[in-house]
Amino acid sequence: MRKITIIGGGFAGLTAAITAAEAGAKVTLHESHHTLGGRARTAEGPYRTNDGPHAIYSGGPHWTWLKQRGLLGALAPLPALEAAKIRFHHRGALRRVPPLGFLRQSFRTAEQAPVDVDFRTWATGLAGPDAAHAAASYSGVALYHHDPGALSARFVQERLHRATSIPAEAHFVKGGWGQLVERMAARAWELGVRIETSSRIDALPVGDGPVVVATALPSAARLLGDPSLTWESGRTVLFDLALRTRKGDPFALSDLDAPGWVERFTTQDPGLAPAGEQLIQAQLPIGPGESKADGIAHAERLLDLGFADWRERTVWRREAVSNGRTGAVDRPGTTWRDRPAIDRGDGVYLVGDQVAAPGLLAEVSFTSAVEAVSLALRAERRRKALDLKSA
Repeated sequence: MRKITIIGGGFAGLTAAITAAEAGAKVTLHESHHTLGGRARTAEGPYRTNDGPHAIYSGGPHWTWLKQRGLLGALAPLPALEAAKIRFHHRGALRRVPPLGFLRQSFRTAEQAPVDVDFRTWATGLAGPDAAHAAASYSGVALYHHDPGALSARFVQERLHRATSIPAEAHFVKGGWGQLVERMAARAWELGVRIETSSRIDALPVGDGPVVVATALPSAARLLGDPSLTWESGRTVLFDLALRTRKGDPFALSDLDAPGWVERFTTQDPGLAPAGEQLIQAQLPIGPGESKADGIAHAERLLDLGFADWRERTVWRREAVSNGRTGAVDRPGTTWRDRPAIDRGDGVYLVGDQVAAPGLLAEVSFTSAVEAVSLALRAERRRKALDLKSA
């Protein structure tokens, strides 16, 4: 078929490039940054941090797709003894187990939850206000939103159920997301994809085959000249710390009083930090009227409870705000089908984690990328059929 142009070299763009090249398309991928990866980059240097967690859920379609192509690579298993070291901040104190009502709520499947009712109202009717609040707060680990209870019950329940599944769906890419990106890039090269980094595209190519826009939604809106390309996302403080190792630190700390998550990523992958140090990331959703300082203060309160002498043990820290870059969230009455459409018309397709595709976190990027290429291929077959008919 004709050339397919892909704008954006993150997880969605690379997925689209590989899918199109496997189907025989001539693919050119443009990435404005000097390296590939987008939000799936892993920092260079002694502290291998990611722009958020680098968990990949085995229940999603991308798991099978990556595994079939040998792209999944080595995973960092979580030792069973360490998995038991998760602590829950509930009613101002650290606890080893969450409330019983929370556990019961987590077993419910998403199909049981209504779309047009907020999670807080629905869960309160089933489990009571305390369990509903705790369940909503815990779901923040997969939402990055300051008030998950206000979102669609169906949307939140799916994420709660998958985040608490036994055995755990969450797996960790050894070495961070950057290792997965490198394998995907190598696969794309093998298939003949032309990859151009430091290549900023300010206008859509015209008359040169389908175009897949795989950028963040605000960038896509500017490129397509379409301000309607918006959807709500979370706003989260990311607080990375390297601490000198100390026995007794928890694996993770979940705040059930307000959404917040602290995780020791070197528990399962010690190579993310130098020997004798451990890498911790706190993710604290903040509301519209809150600042980065509010999120950092929240993180420090949790660290004070769970990580003894963490201030004295700190050897490195980094603070950032992830604004509108944490995936779509659905309000009551909306589903993924209501998000910006993948097919924008005239051979232009939009992919990413805030468009009309199902899934959890990175799965939305994957499913939208595969769907975009599928739509482009079908349109190309129709074009060829019409050309043959007219000839």
